[in-house]
Amino acid sequence: TKIMTAIVAIDHKRSDDRYTIYPQNLVGENTIGLSAGEVMSLEELLYGVFMYSANEAAEALAANTLGRGEFIEAMNNKAKALGLKDTNFTNPTGLEGDGEQYSTAYDLLVLARYAVSNYPQIVKASSTAKLYIPETEDHYAYDMYNQLNLVTTYPGVKGLKDGFTPEAGLCLVTYLDYGGHKIIAVILGSENRRQEMKDLLDYSLSAQGIKPPPHS
Repeated sequence: TKIMTAIVAIDHKRSDDRYTIYPQNLVGENTIGLSAGEVMSLEELLYGVFMYSANEAAEALAANTLGRGEFIEAMNNKAKALGLKDTNFTNPTGLEGDGEQYSTAYDLLVLARYAVSNYPQIVKASSTAKLYIPETEDHYAYDMYNQLNLVTTYPGVKGLKDGFTPEAGLCLVTYLDYGGHKIIAVILGSENRRQEMKDLLDYSLSAQGIKPPPHS
């Protein structure tokens, strides 16, 4: 869900690049610790979305870009434009409780390929291992480490996004660029997504006649 949230937010970037954090944005357990009243940039919120899967960052993007309702409508319109026939969004975070929200491995593959091909901001944010955002008059300081994916343990991994709800299980979308060979892998409903993703990447490289890199 947050991959699409990032795409729509970038497509409709605010001209002043100022995104206010509202009290209603502070939802969900995954967070970078934003406070109501802070003002962040689009880039800063994208780091939160992809490094921490920060729900308040995603909600702030929606609220400041088009307004939450219109933003969700834009997410679904973009899904239709990309031919995602088995995908529906009801919020910008992916959290349960806002209606019927769903997708498939195939649709997520199409979405991820579109994202990495057209939005370098997404690849940059999701492949960053650590980042320090200094305090300004608009917001507090943030010291962030990439808690997601395999960017620090599997050579060539450039992000992209993990996800979890009790209904969906452990999910992982990974973008690999190893030796010029690009692979997007999608795992849904996993019980051990990190190991399964490493196995899938190893298999995918081997199937192309490429020796997988040593990894932990």
